Amino acid sequence: MTVYFIGAGPGAPDLITVRGLRLIENSPVCLFAGSLVPEEIVAAAPDDALVMDTAPMHLDAIVEQMRLAHEQGQNVARVHSGDPAIYGAVAEQMRRLDALDIPYEVVPGVPAFAGVAAKLKTELTLPEIAQTVIITRTAGKASSMPEGEQLEILGQSGATLAIHLSIRNLVYVREALEPYYGADCPVVIAYRATWPDELYIRTTLAEMKEEVRKAKITRTALIMVGPVLGDVQFRDSDLYNPEYSHVLRNVGKKKKRVAAD
Repeated sequence: MTVYFIGAGPGAPDLITVRGLRLIENSPVCLFAGSLVPEEIVAAAPDDALVMDTAPMHLDAIVEQMRLAHEQGQNVARVHSGDPAIYGAVAEQMRRLDALDIPYEVVPGVPAFAGVAAKLKTELTLPEIAQTVIITRTAGKASSMPEGEQLEILGQSGATLAIHLSIRNLVYVREALEPYYGADCPVVIAYRATWPDELYIRTTLAEMKEEVRKAKITRTALIMVGPVLGDVQFRDSDLYNPEYSHVLRNVGKKKKRVAAD
């Protein structure tokens, strides 16, 4: 028996991995975060499976279902949104399972920021513009931010930012980032990315709060910030440069071979 922590992806049912879907199809118990995981994904569970929405459940109740499944030798598909490693609240579940000596594995999923970039047809790392993506959040009721991870500090990098769980903190986001990115820095507000009712707002740090207010977005949104999201000029990568040699394409040797022929 194994508990499988499965990343369901950002929303679209067909963005779950093949491995994750097959595990759901073969698990007698399926526990899913119903507020963020589409029901179409867990509909793949066996007809006689126990399928439970854990959104209204507390941690002890969730772990108890895993314990009962362990007693009966039944695999559990524990389905989370996005990728379990990012704001998945899986570490506390794993800690409980370790204490109970219940085996578990993790199946990665497509994270929300990757789903947003795909929908926008945008590369988040452009040569000489940005080579770093920072996944972060702002302080909220659920938890504060560790010292040194505030936006005022992270913003000094100028990196592409994927800011989770912060749609109600837009005033702070602007005040913290504007000194480093500028008021006209491109911003994308992604609401329920890849879901049928998805919405993407292209705006700027200065205008994002007003745009979000007009769209009446209050939750389930990702804030993307950085020059790569705008109409920016950048040079071609050296990866496919015909004059650039690497282990799979040695320009010098290729020229010598051609000359010998």
